[in-house]
Amino acid sequence: MRVLELGTLDHATGAATLLRRALALSHKGEQLLVRGDSRDLGFTLDVFARSEGHRLLHEGTHLILECGGSAAAKRAGARRAGGPNPTLGEVESHADPRWGVAARGALLEAGGSHFDFTLLERDAVWAEEASSLYRAASAAQWDPETAIPWAGFEAAPLPLEEALVQVLTYLIENETTALLVPTRLLPRVHPHFRETLQLLAIQAADEARHIEVFTRRATLSGLELGTSTVAGRASLKTLLEEHEFSTASLLLSVLGEGTFLSLLRFLERHAPDSVTRSIMSLAAQDEARHVAFAVAHLRRFALQDPAVLSRLSLAVERRHGALAGATGLSAEVFDALVVLAGAGITLNAIEKGHARVQQLLAEMETGRAHRLEKIGFEPDEAARLAALHTLNLM
Repeated sequence: MRVLELGTLDHATGAATLLRRALALSHKGEQLLVRGDSRDLGFTLDVFARSEGHRLLHEGTHLILECGGSAAAKRAGARRAGGPNPTLGEVESHADPRWGVAARGALLEAGGSHFDFTLLERDAVWAEEASSLYRAASAAQWDPETAIPWAGFEAAPLPLEEALVQVLTYLIENETTALLVPTRLLPRVHPHFRETLQLLAIQAADEARHIEVFTRRATLSGLELGTSTVAGRASLKTLLEEHEFSTASLLLSVLGEGTFLSLLRFLERHAPDSVTRSIMSLAAQDEARHVAFAVAHLRRFALQDPAVLSRLSLAVERRHGALAGATGLSAEVFDALVVLAGAGITLNAIEKGHARVQQLLAEMETGRAHRLEKIGFEPDEAARLAALHTLNLM
């Protein structure tokens, strides 16, 4: 018979913890001799036995607990929720809805409720780079109050300021969409794939911060915000209506945010002031991580299942068809970009700005094709799909 020494502990000072640990190793009917110096030891054991489903036996001066089997029963049929480490080999290919929000690697009691997670397959949400991208994203978070030189702000000449406010108005509604898409996907991803959850959460936080700084810069000079077009909102609405994880990743991040990377870097180069230049640089760093995860995920998914590429092609074609009647990038935004790129409204400035914007649009399409090739598309198909991307840029 095993012996458990409790010293001076009683029910109020931790005896139950040692008792449970000892009985967790016992089978039903097995007996445990308990000794201690507490005057209330008998009471301690009686309370514990009744509450935990065991039986207290008195044999002379000895106090013996007979295991009721509840501790062992709790482990009957229990299994681990995948591996305890974040390496791919430790992550299950399919997550059981009954695992719920349990930590990966936790020992799960048998039974329990099903949770309503719908993205249960690893391949549908995973990238080997997820963990390193999350660490990089965590380390790169920036505070809008201290990372941007607000104190040194001086408004640009009125034509440039008006153009910038229009572009910022356009950026705000696009970044709002880029915030809503990952937040719609988040509750559907099984927590077993925690790195993907963490990345989506940081992505949403990035977009919230972009909305904050774009809005703050747009209002610094006291001008009213610019125009939001029907066509622009219709284009963004199609992103919110895309419910499949991988196609949403393609349309939002690979094509949309990838295209916006070029736009943000363009605006950084042609910013009329240091505040705007800093904002665009920081936002571009964040967007680059969003694009990197989407490309890594889709490249891996397509290698696992080549049919994924056909589904992605159809998604691009479907969105192109839905927006066939849209006018694309609004005249207000296009003209504003021309003014910013030319740094003025003289004939020479407009000619120079127009040429730079046309070059930007060509670079955007080349960039989209390059990212599509990285996912697995053949060059001709990548170029075709890149050209079908909405002229609204996002």
